[in-house]
Amino acid sequence: MRTWLTSARSLACRIAKFSAVAMTLSLLTAVQSFAAQATEEVGGEAALKLPDLSSVSFLGIDGHKLLLFGILFCIFGLAFGLIIYSRLKNLPVHRTMRDISELIYETCKTYLFTQGKFLMLLWLFIAVVIILYFGVLAPVPGKSIAVTLPIILFFSLVGIAGSYGVAWFGIRVNTFANSRTAFASLRGKPYPIYDTPLQAGMSIGMMLISVELLMMLLILLFIPGDYAGPCFIGFAIGESLGAAALRIAGGIFTKIADIGSDLMKIVFKIKEDDARNPGVIADCTGDNAGDSVGPSADGFETYGVTGVALITFILLGVKDPTVQVQLLVWIFVMRIVMLVASALAYFLNTAIAKAKYGNADEMNYEAPLTSLVWITSIVSIAFTYGISLLIIPMLGNDSTQWWKLATIISCGTLAGAIIPELVKVFTSTESRHVKEVVASAEEGGASLGILSGFVAGNFSAYYIGLAMVLLMSVGYLISNLGLGAQMIAAPVFAFGLVAFGFLGMGPVTIAVDSYGPVTDNAQSVYELSLIEQVPNIKSELKKDYNIDVNFERAKEMLEANDGAGNTFKATAKPVLIGTAVVGATTMIFSIIMALTHGLTANVNKLSLLHAPFVLGLITGGAMIYWFTGASTQAVTTGAYRAVEFIKAHIKLDGAAAASVADSKKVVEICTKYAQKGMLNIFIAVFFATLAFAFVEPFFFIGYLFSIAIFGLYQAIFMANAGGAWDNAKKIVEVELKQKGTPLHDATVVGDTVGDPFKDTSSVALNPVIKFTTLFGLLAVELAVQLTASQGEGLTHILAAVFFSISFIFVYRSFYSMRIRSTAH
Repeated sequence: MRTWLTSARSLACRIAKFSAVAMTLSLLTAVQSFAAQATEEVGGEAALKLPDLSSVSFLGIDGHKLLLFGILFCIFGLAFGLIIYSRLKNLPVHRTMRDISELIYETCKTYLFTQGKFLMLLWLFIAVVIILYFGVLAPVPGKSIAVTLPIILFFSLVGIAGSYGVAWFGIRVNTFANSRTAFASLRGKPYPIYDTPLQAGMSIGMMLISVELLMMLLILLFIPGDYAGPCFIGFAIGESLGAAALRIAGGIFTKIADIGSDLMKIVFKIKEDDARNPGVIADCTGDNAGDSVGPSADGFETYGVTGVALITFILLGVKDPTVQVQLLVWIFVMRIVMLVASALAYFLNTAIAKAKYGNADEMNYEAPLTSLVWITSIVSIAFTYGISLLIIPMLGNDSTQWWKLATIISCGTLAGAIIPELVKVFTSTESRHVKEVVASAEEGGASLGILSGFVAGNFSAYYIGLAMVLLMSVGYLISNLGLGAQMIAAPVFAFGLVAFGFLGMGPVTIAVDSYGPVTDNAQSVYELSLIEQVPNIKSELKKDYNIDVNFERAKEMLEANDGAGNTFKATAKPVLIGTAVVGATTMIFSIIMALTHGLTANVNKLSLLHAPFVLGLITGGAMIYWFTGASTQAVTTGAYRAVEFIKAHIKLDGAAAASVADSKKVVEICTKYAQKGMLNIFIAVFFATLAFAFVEPFFFIGYLFSIAIFGLYQAIFMANAGGAWDNAKKIVEVELKQKGTPLHDATVVGDTVGDPFKDTSSVALNPVIKFTTLFGLLAVELAVQLTASQGEGLTHILAAVFFSISFIFVYRSFYSMRIRSTAH
């Protein structure tokens, strides 16, 4: 491990030095140019200035003081998360299960420490561009660079720290919950093994949203208005970088481990999570690295970036300072209220579920999760209308906009409930599409099963895509009812509000997504604990915990609950990718506003008649498909090495469990290829963004729209195809009870194909789209400023240099990641 990390650091240093040449060239040129000809007019992100929030009163309180109360609600959310965390920690658990969950946590810690160091390396690239833009090309007007630049850089680090910090909290909570869930199954009742993962999820969801909202309120309320706009941009870029790195690397890690572990079931005909399999601990670590760390960081970033997009739009598109204040305060009050709505809905749903299933011997695990989503949606919509009436009864001179804006947000909130229902049509164990995968595999083996999964994924993209279009269309139509009098391009603001509404029940969305990794880990913890082999275990459980244990029933319940976890992991993915695409529309508008000087010039270049714009639309698709291939290649090569090692070292005779050393070696293999794959992908995306921004500004606009649209459908297709294959396997294992049969082998193959589909490539497209768009805000203005001062020649030379660097890493993402065996 140390040897590889040393070589990785050496490689990273060489890459950083090489990349710095192009950066330094543009920096020196810009310094010379702007030292000679300082411009009086500074636009873009440097000129974003927040209005005085105390200049407008709401309910007899000025806006600044009203939002100060919001900090109290954030503290309430933090307390909520910490109380549940403490409750989970103190739940009863057998020592054998606790020891396994602590081993998983220790391997997760090692992974996250390594990722933290890696993030700092990646941040250096972003820091160079921030210094160039805010320090040289477009300083904050009237402010000292020595003051503003460190503040903006600091908040970019705060954004990274936020994504990284909630990831830490997520794995700690989940590694408490996995062993407690496994232990709860010994009691023979289904409700506790549903309730424990959901408590863990709500703890993460409330903590995540509260921390993110608190950070944004601190910038809004305590950073001077001249600095706040750039600080929001720095913060958003930081959290987007953190989420992208943790999502991509975590997705690669988890699927290397998952495939390596799963294929042993076919090769050696061993059971699920067999303790003798060295890949199982790595698989459990991967469940947390990919399915907990990744979604936690992604959710944190999604919530923040969507807010920053709306803030940027309001500052650029709304001219009346009073209306600016009204909209800013309203948006933040709505965020606070939705935090409360999620907590209330959780308590209400828990009371209903406990009354119905508390003493039941059987339950449908998906039913209370579904009701939680719908109850939260209904409560959030009711609060949206009520609070909007109180906060903005009069927007400007219009007394009707409160219900129109509330309706637009409610379209997004409704999408947060409707889209999961559509996802379940294609991924649930009750789904006809998933049963079709099983039926196909029964006669046609893995081949036909995989084809049926492709069908499910493609159909899901059609239905979910049209659902999003319908809800966005409602937002567009309502925005035409007078909102245009208050701002430029009101429909774009409406799309941003729809994305905002998607996240209206953020804690619950995160909770049902986090449910899956806990249920998955719980099965593994049960098997790895070897509790059934502990001497006198039945009498011990009766004496210490008053449990009359039925081990077979416990395992059946854990497997059934894992099916629900798979389904609801799948439901959160399209919601997050949907916010990325819809929110990106709002952020792209900020770039358009700068390029067209407030839609007064160059608007004709946003047209299919402008060739660079069309070329940009085509180029975006190329990047999306390359990214899908590169991330999958990293999984394929890593899984090959993991399988190679496990097959050589697994001991099936005379050993109760794999050695810790062998298990850690598999974790090391996963980490190595996760970071190697992530490095290639990040450098390629970073320099491609610079290159395309420098080619031509409207080429870049087309590129951003293209990656959003191609990425949306690619992600939905891959996520739901993977979900269908995953739960087809679950049907064979739980309902048909055909483990170890050819049908089971066929569905395991389908599941391993679906692993990088649903948990690597698809989920990572979300932060990649947002990172590219946010970073593009700075990159394209940097290019415009350089072109204005030095002409197109230098800009195009730099575009060629940046593209060459990007292409090198695109090439490396396959050719340096190829499987190299003795036969080839």
